[in-house]
Amino acid sequence: MVNIEIDEGSGFCFGVTTAIRKAEEELAKGNTLYCLGDIVHNGQECERLKKMGLITINHEEFAQLHDAKVLLRAHGEPPETYATARTNNIEIIDATCPVVLRLQKRIKQEYDNVPVNQDTQIVIYGKNGHAEVLGLVGQTHGKAIVIETPAEAAHLDFSKDIRLYSQTTKSLEEFWQIIEYIKEHISPDATFEYYDTICRQVANRMPNIRKFAAAHDLIFFVCGRKSSNGKILYQECKKVNPNSYLIDQPEEIDRNLLENVRSIGICGATSTPKWLMEECKKAILNEK
Repeated sequence: MVNIEIDEGSGFCFGVTTAIRKAEEELAKGNTLYCLGDIVHNGQECERLKKMGLITINHEEFAQLHDAKVLLRAHGEPPETYATARTNNIEIIDATCPVVLRLQKRIKQEYDNVPVNQDTQIVIYGKNGHAEVLGLVGQTHGKAIVIETPAEAAHLDFSKDIRLYSQTTKSLEEFWQIIEYIKEHISPDATFEYYDTICRQVANRMPNIRKFAAAHDLIFFVCGRKSSNGKILYQECKKVNPNSYLIDQPEEIDRNLLENVRSIGICGATSTPKWLMEECKKAILNEK
């Protein structure tokens, strides 16, 4: 008999749960509700909410919208989005994650407090073009420098002051590699300060998911292709258990992998709904 376990620690983080609850509450009232960008980086969940009436729009469509109600997802938005909403009489339902909101405020404060004649580099460790990062860079009028990997820290100007922040869902390990690199290379005349702004609800999943992956013969990691957090967690699974496979939906389960397997683990990202992991479990049991 095959043992199938769904990881208790996987599934939506607090910020995503709140955004989806706000969308469901609004849609239940029968109101037309738009969402600026995918509410979560998971196609299956976006499809479920679309069937409930949620209309996903991009920034160009948002700029043309008037007298409407728009939900801002957990990733957060730059100040220009709020300015457009005021101009176009758009009612904002703000579901920005509190952790992201705090980070936005800190970066804005940092930027506003830099004297005009001082050339301080505000650096964000994050993914270029990611919704959260766009919101963070927006707090500095586009002046912040984004680095995606520890290797990119080499491109910074070490003769100037550096203030380092991180996207909330990045790798804690890599963040510390960047800190060490900057410490080693910063000029004695320049100052360096760093702020660990990585969400612990996400960071703590790393050790837990390693443990979970190691406890099973076969791992199905369920997540949307766009999830940056998913990519990081999946790689951790793969490191401890090479028999780990990334799938977006139950239909992607390869039946051949189930042969002679006694223990299967199903886990996912902070953007993976619990119901989708349950569907994957059902799909395996139906065919076994």
